[in-house]
Amino acid sequence: MRDAGFIITVAAMTKIEPKVQLPSIGFGTVHLDGAAGVEAMTSAIKTGYRLIDTAYNYENEGAVGVALRKSGVPRDELIVTSKLPGRFHKFELGRPRIEESLYRLSLDYLDLLLIHWPNPSQDLYVEAWQALIDARDRGLVRHIGVSNFLPEHMERLEKETGELPAVNQVELHPYFPQVELVEWHDAHGIITEAWSPLSNGRGLVEEPLLAEIGQNHGVGGGEVALAWHHARGIVPIPRSTKPERQKSNLDAVNIELSAEEIESITALGRPNGRIKDQDPAVYEEF
Repeated sequence: MRDAGFIITVAAMTKIEPKVQLPSIGFGTVHLDGAAGVEAMTSAIKTGYRLIDTAYNYENEGAVGVALRKSGVPRDELIVTSKLPGRFHKFELGRPRIEESLYRLSLDYLDLLLIHWPNPSQDLYVEAWQALIDARDRGLVRHIGVSNFLPEHMERLEKETGELPAVNQVELHPYFPQVELVEWHDAHGIITEAWSPLSNGRGLVEEPLLAEIGQNHGVGGGEVALAWHHARGIVPIPRSTKPERQKSNLDAVNIELSAEEIESITALGRPNGRIKDQDPAVYEEF
């Protein structure tokens, strides 16, 4: 069994030390549920993944809990993440929903809890943040963060509560490299996690540039994309049901890309690079 390894700093340019240590790569669980989902997640944990990412809205926290127990890996070696959905942003609604996530997972605590989306027109994400702070202060959560937040959202959290998130999980892949946001995170000691790091099957792994770079390293385009994330200090959260792919994704963080290769991959970014045009400034999810 191979351990994924840990990163202590976000990137060489980090100005503020991050609040939490995370593995170099995580395992995404969206759409993994039921017996088949448990099998895939158990396989991933046994392969070496130690950061397991779920959400209340994935409707699979129960399956994740079963996989955690079936894996046989001690609880203190795992980092389990879940997310609070938009319909429970009000403080009095968020408090019991966080407890419900723990009941579903059959865990005493979460290592990391995120607000799933800011839903800015609802103007309740500060209340949701206060619910996360409350859960942490009650010992239900070790660390708190956000997902799909823009700098202005995080600045407001700090202004009104005195706290910035430890993590921001955002859409990020070579077609949407989020250079300015990552730099902002680095300057504020916030770890960047990447959902859909392989662009959700939109042909990224067949991208000619990635294939060419992959030939130089004896790997495929998908592994090159994950190595690019790691080289930038970003924690990718890929998902796969295939054991062989789970292992090759995990091993990808050991690939050493040159500065020129990293720069050329970043240059694949597109103005319309988002998968579904989910701009956090206007998009909302409940």
